[in-house]
Amino acid sequence: MAKKRVAALISGRGSNMAALIEAAKAADFPAEIALVLSNRPDAKGLETAAASGVATAVFDHKAYAGRECFERAMQAALVAHQIDIVCLAGFMRLLSPWFVGQWEGRMLNVHPALLPAFKGLHTHERALEAGVKIHGCTVHFVTPGMDEGPIVAQAALTVAPDDTADTLAARVLSLEHAIYPRALAWLARPLAQAPAPATPAGALIGEIGVV
Repeated sequence: MAKKRVAALISGRGSNMAALIEAAKAADFPAEIALVLSNRPDAKGLETAAASGVATAVFDHKAYAGRECFERAMQAALVAHQIDIVCLAGFMRLLSPWFVGQWEGRMLNVHPALLPAFKGLHTHERALEAGVKIHGCTVHFVTPGMDEGPIVAQAALTVAPDDTADTLAARVLSLEHAIYPRALAWLARPLAQAPAPATPAGALIGEIGVV
């Protein structure tokens, strides 16, 4: 079975992108990272991708007359590279319903909170302010509503009494790196062939699947 061709969209260092690239090196992984696309020319993740032999493309949103022109340029590149699945990996631009519709059921995002709690930005600060005891991350399908798409996978950890926003962010990021490749593998592989995901150390992870 041919591997699904995946594009990772980034705006910064792309640590989740790097986790996907690493996972895709396995011979039995059902997808390959075929393109890394960034809206920022200075995104550090572009260097990481190039060093791994992955094609890169830059579409600086500031260079376009508006969001429609920007997104249509991105879409043309994705089509040209024969992309099957899009993974948002720290892509800091809101996407229009038109663009999301082009990838319905084929675009994933990883969010640093246990959705539906703490949608949007500054999730770790807000989690600490709320006094939650359990925090984590979510991989979900992208829909027009921000952080509202069907959940694919979640991983959780216990918030430590001495956690700060920075330490919590670092701990949650390690969970993101663990579950994002598993979620991508689930989407890229027919459901009948999808193995049960392993549990990352120190985390609780539900069955990979839409819940």
